[in-house]
Amino acid sequence: MPANLSQPIKWAVSAVVTAVALFGILTLRPGPAIEVADRVISVADTDAEMNAAIARARATLPVFWASYEAPKRTETEHALKVRFPSTGNDEHIWMSEVKKLPGGEYAARFGDTPRNLPGKRLGDLAAFKDADISDWMFMRNGKIVGGETIRPLLKSMPKADADALRARMEQP
Repeated sequence: MPANLSQPIKWAVSAVVTAVALFGILTLRPGPAIEVADRVISVADTDAEMNAAIARARATLPVFWASYEAPKRTETEHALKVRFPSTGNDEHIWMSEVKKLPGGEYAARFGDTPRNLPGKRLGDLAAFKDADISDWMFMRNGKIVGGETIRPLLKSMPKADADALRARMEQP
């Protein structure tokens, strides 16, 4: 992707990575498989709905951390969506196997193949700071809890994919 792209295109890449990673996470669990084409959903950095979703996710991070620290038996698959700076394009991508590090940083594994982070691959370990977290989610009783930045993307997805994903969300 060219380095001179605007911030709206940067959000598009983030949206795709979110959608693809989420579908990957969901299809690993028992239940109906959800298939989706690997496609870009454009979201401008000035998009009020996406920015509000990020703000809601950031404001509710304590819900994630409470479950992460003491998950109930039905709460699994804790993941964070993290912003990684890249030449000309920041990338927001879901990260799994989250670990708290000494000094207030975190480490986790890429839940999808990064698009704009040369040399990084699905499953690679990466460190990040709290300020880089843009969303969170975990599964409870087979439903997605959190995932605020997913909601604005639903309207841009094929209806069948959006409906299947919506059905997997605790609060659609």
